[in-house]
Amino acid sequence: MASSISGFSKLSKAEKIKWITQNHFDQPQEASTLLATYCHPDAARQEKHDEFIENTLSNFYLPLGVAPNFLINNKQYTLPMVIEESSVVAAAGKSAKYWANKGGFHTQILGTEKVGQVHFICPEDPKKVTDFFEHIKPKLLEGCAPMLERMEKRGGGLLSLQLIDKTAAMADYYQLHATFDTRDAMGANFINSVLERLAEILRQVANEYAKFSHIDKPIEVVMSILSNYVPNCIARAKVSCPINQLEEEEGLSATAFAKKMVQAVQIAQVEPYRAVTHNKGIMNGVDAVVLATGNDFRAIEAAVHAYAAKDGQYRSLSTAFIDGDQFVFQLDLPLALGTVGGLTQLHPLVQWNLELLGYPSAEELMQIIAVAGLAQNFAAVRSLVTSGIQKGHMKMHLLNILNQLGAKGTEKEAAIAYFKTHKVSHAAVQDFLAKA
Repeated sequence: MASSISGFSKLSKAEKIKWITQNHFDQPQEASTLLATYCHPDAARQEKHDEFIENTLSNFYLPLGVAPNFLINNKQYTLPMVIEESSVVAAAGKSAKYWANKGGFHTQILGTEKVGQVHFICPEDPKKVTDFFEHIKPKLLEGCAPMLERMEKRGGGLLSLQLIDKTAAMADYYQLHATFDTRDAMGANFINSVLERLAEILRQVANEYAKFSHIDKPIEVVMSILSNYVPNCIARAKVSCPINQLEEEEGLSATAFAKKMVQAVQIAQVEPYRAVTHNKGIMNGVDAVVLATGNDFRAIEAAVHAYAAKDGQYRSLSTAFIDGDQFVFQLDLPLALGTVGGLTQLHPLVQWNLELLGYPSAEELMQIIAVAGLAQNFAAVRSLVTSGIQKGHMKMHLLNILNQLGAKGTEKEAAIAYFKTHKVSHAAVQDFLAKA
């Protein structure tokens, strides 16, 4: 068992690696060498990566792939995708190709509102607290005005500030509920700074107000923090075409295929067990582009899954329906994203990916990422209602299996050729290599 250590964060990088490898690994030199092989040879670039987080030892690589041929609002895109799962990039590209000659993907922004809250406790009559808020609201707005100037010049800022009475849910609990538009920034630091300023003013004016009011019990600010739940920061992506333009699938007519697609999505609307996996497939595409563009995929995941359960039951994020002779496949996603600030300006590959996308604004990136999710969802559901998910997935997983089994170059080439016409499984690949 490794011993504990005091002051680890103050050690140099080399000292950290030495302590880690000597205390946790049977072969310290091999463990240290592996870390070194994943460091960038350019010392300055590696230093930049080291400074992204604390106690950095090396880099952890994930593949960066691209999915071309996305026609979005009549404009061509190639989407960067960072993900380790086989078949995701291929599925995205397949959907892009499928819809390119049917009008492509169409998107719109339904809202860009972000939320922050000051949570506080006041053991007073709710009417008194409401009167107090109305009295001090001008001072709250005035006090944070200097912090808003730069954002307001870019067209954003504080949109609204209201008092929310939550005493029915928790004794004496209230919120200052603030909404923001942060333009091309994700805005977490900006929002949190404004909220902390509002909390500071709330404390100050509460003391002053108590001198001439009946509020003589102290206001206790518990915390001030943005919310990653953004139900009014929504991007919509959609594909549609006449049913007779859909391709026949595995013996299904276009009409039968459209019907099964609608049924599959309806199942995910009513059955939470299916909905979770359905939405996970959407997030395969979403997270891959979120990561590639230096955004916070954990925040996006939290918001999306809360949104999927907004009516009290966890449901599909996408919808599919037939409108007259039109097949429609659609997705609404809450996406609080940024294209300035944070890693978007620090990580060289993030900059490369943003240039690949044509340096999109935050709203444009929201729409691109919603399309990535819809494309992934369409590809997955299409496979499920036709050949099944494993046929395509396992073929894409073939190289991983071959590498796990230690196959060499010629063995890989022979296996790839053989399994073009044979079912892929770990056991089948193992048998093939044994006979090769």
